[in-house]
This record gives sequence, structure tokens and C-alpha cells, in this order.
Amino acid sequence: MRHAIRMMALVLALGLSGPVVAGPFEDAFAAYGKGDYATALRLWRPLADQGDAYAQSNLGSMYRKGEGVPQDYVQAVKWYRKAAEQGHAAAQSNLGVMYGNGAGVPVNNVRAYMWWSLAKAQCDKGAAEHLDIVKKLMTPADIAKAQALATETWEKLSN
Repeated sequence: MRHAIRMMALVLALGLSGPVVAGPFEDAFAAYGKGDYATALRLWRPLADQGDAYAQSNLGSMYRKGEGVPQDYVQAVKWYRKAAEQGHAAAQSNLGVMYGNGAGVPVNNVRAYMWWSLAKAQCDKGAAEHLDIVKKLMTPADIAKAQALATETWEKLSN
């Protein structure tokens, strides 16, 4: 009986697993996880150039951290913005950080608030925490302006 149960488990496992096919994105992710930033960059760059928001966001992070490339906040902002404008929540949150810290762009709490609002709307918990902090630095008029920009941007992303 024990042998039959093991055999059934093996048959089910083999039948359900199927072949694993990794593409360039997954290969880049695996390389990145191993610290092979050159390979990750080589694989993600063409995807990012073709408009893949996840690859764009990852390039933004590589430039922000200086992983496999010289640290370049302007490039980080460029790639985060491309992904954020496609609705990528993590890129929106990271772009908010760049505006909040003045990294690659001048400090702009209105823009930071706007991007964090969009990320929060997609359940990005970090964005919610950032919003609580930046609100304390803003006037009611600045908050209203940021909320209007967030609404306008959300409507553009939704169409």
C-alpha cells in the first residue's frame, strides 16, 4: 500500500509539473539573484527598450543602486518613469522616492506625493508610509495639487 501511494504521488508530480521554460526575463532575474548583474543588464535592456515595464523598473533599480552599471540617478529616474507611466506600482513608488530625496531630479514633494498616491492605489504598502511622511511637509494647497495630478495621471493610465 505504501508503495502504491508513493507511486501515485510520483505520477501526479510528474504529470503536473510539465516542462519549465524560462525566457529572457526569468533568466535575467536568476542572474540578478546570483549577483551576475552584467547578464541581467544584457537580458533586461532589450526588453526594457521594447517597453516591458518590469524590465524597465529593474533597470531603474540597477542604476539607482549602481549594480552592474555606474550609479546614475538620472538613468534610474528615466527607467522608473517609463515603467511608472505604464502603471507599474513599484516603479511609481520608487519614482516617488527619487522625487522625495531629490535623486536624479530636484526635490518635489508634489510629484513624490502624486507617484506614491498612484502606487498606494495599487496596494503598495511602502507608498502609504511615504505618503504619511511627506504630507507633514506639504501645505494643503500642495496636497490638493498632488491629488489632482494623481487623478489626472490615473485617468490617463486607465485609458
